[in-house]
Amino acid sequence: MNSNEQTLSRFYTAFATLDADTMASCYAEDTVFNDPVFSLRGRVEVGGMWRMLCAATQVKGRDAWKLGFSDIHADATSGRAHWVAHYRFSATGRLVHNIIDAEFTFKPDGLIATHRDRFNFWRWSRQALGTPGLLLGWTPFLQAKVRMQAGASLQKFLAIKP
Repeated sequence: MNSNEQTLSRFYTAFATLDADTMASCYAEDTVFNDPVFSLRGRVEVGGMWRMLCAATQVKGRDAWKLGFSDIHADATSGRAHWVAHYRFSATGRLVHNIIDAEFTFKPDGLIATHRDRFNFWRWSRQALGTPGLLLGWTPFLQAKVRMQAGASLQKFLAIKP
């Protein structure tokens, strides 16, 4: 396993145990993160997102939490991984089984420069939000609303927990 694969393995092993500080330490200071819900810049925002999500899971969903990862591959500049999360969505209490494919680029020092997670937003929204997700999860309107609410939650979290 090369050093970038080790970084990804360390990241997902920490995620499985909800260790957000170790997760954040895998990112470069100027990292960029994107998924269907968040578009973040810098270790403060990206690490803050993981801290917020891990804290919410520890408080409201530890009983349902399970993360598995596989297919970690990386070379000197890029990598990918597949991961599956089972969790209780803290905003609704609904159970979610999310399937994610991740792509990464790395800095020369082995830290994550960019991280992009891809998952089916409609599938996620049906599970996390119930009927509204079923009816509107495929629309840009609902995705924008979820992005806005998640961004506001993160800014509030960062204001409290630097």
